[in-house]
Amino acid sequence: MSSPETVVVTGIGGRLGRLLVKYLHRTGDYRVLGIDRRRVEGLPKDVEHLRVDIRSKRAREVFRSSTVRALIHAGLMHNRRVSSGELHRWNVIGTSRLLDYCADYGVPKVVVLSSADVYGPSPENQQFLTEDAPLMGAAHFPGIRDLVSADMQATSFFWRSGERGAGGKIETVVLRPVHILGTVRNAPSNYLRLETVPVLMGYDPMVQVVHERDVVRGVLLALQEGINGVFNLTGPGEVPLSVLLKELGKRTVPVPAPLLGAGLDLAWKLRMTTFPAPEVALIRYVAMVDGTRAHNVMGFRPKYSVRETAWAVHGDGL
Repeated sequence: MSSPETVVVTGIGGRLGRLLVKYLHRTGDYRVLGIDRRRVEGLPKDVEHLRVDIRSKRAREVFRSSTVRALIHAGLMHNRRVSSGELHRWNVIGTSRLLDYCADYGVPKVVVLSSADVYGPSPENQQFLTEDAPLMGAAHFPGIRDLVSADMQATSFFWRSGERGAGGKIETVVLRPVHILGTVRNAPSNYLRLETVPVLMGYDPMVQVVHERDVVRGVLLALQEGINGVFNLTGPGEVPLSVLLKELGKRTVPVPAPLLGAGLDLAWKLRMTTFPAPEVALIRYVAMVDGTRAHNVMGFRPKYSVRETAWAVHGDGL
């Protein structure tokens, strides 16, 4: 009996990565191998963890010596406290190396977990941005520049992968989820966990959120044969920010935009907050995306309601 094919998952040290490998493990269809240089606790016993850098020769050896059915790159770094040089080396060079491994050894499927943040919040945005919209995220937030570059690398790989794969065409999927809420340690979830939440005086933008487990379901759908291209992943609908805060029973403090930005900048430097000042644009300007393509092509439909998604930041019963 032949051994099962391998699915390689990067970033398993994060909450989303751990959720993903647990769901893959339950299917029993694949040998799951995670690559993450961090120590990872709580993985299923039959999930292998290779504790190395994705840019290393040992990471490349995984693709050379195994029958890899798919790569799921969930290891893009979003940590704003990491130096710009390290972000570039990890997100841009690291993603480039992974894509090269897949091309060199004919991996049939590549799934890259990006973010709808690559579009960027702007007062000039259309009501709903499709996958063809320009990626302007770095215009308001230079710290996201390398995430945009990695997304563009993956998108470019999609267009040329049919000519590069040693085993023929490589199906490439780039997923751009809206603000992910859950036990993940990202800016949107951290913001909603605050006991007293600062809001911009005079602003109540419409926002889109998606449950972390719905994102995992989206990744699993992307593994289906024949799924190819770029997809926005949206949640249960669009709501004013005030609705989310009211649902969670948050006390809010209206602050003028210049004061909030300056205050967060100081608090960030003093390590008193996990919400960086540039992300104030996300609670000021519209940045909504169109999830029609994922619905029609992948069959993606969020399972969790707005209420369940909001409360997921506290892990309440989910």
